[in-house]
Amino acid sequence: MAFLTDRKRATGMGSARSGTEHHWMMMVTSVALLILIPVFVFTFGSILGSSYEEVLAYYQRPLPAAVAALTIAIGFFHFRKGVQTLIEDYVHGVARKGLIIAMICLSYGAAALGVLSVLRLAL
Repeated sequence: MAFLTDRKRATGMGSARSGTEHHWMMMVTSVALLILIPVFVFTFGSILGSSYEEVLAYYQRPLPAAVAALTIAIGFFHFRKGVQTLIEDYVHGVARKGLIIAMICLSYGAAALGVLSVLRLAL
């Protein structure tokens, strides 16, 4: 190791050239969730405890359905980016790639299931 240059020691440990984009997307989704979560709680809270028919009629209106679908989609996108950062920081080796792939599949699957459920209520 003593015969390696500084450049050779740093190879593979430098910038992946995606940190700025990742940070920017986390900030954008954070601001979006900062707006969407209170609106979702307000819209969801007003129908909480109602009968199935009332909930169905409520979510057939475009605003509550759009708010719920956007909150689910953006929330799971933010979740995916955050957990990916956590895995990249604390897991090494082959397990890193496997966990990232599993987490991406889980988050996109859950987001799709949530959005499709809201669409089914709305249509």
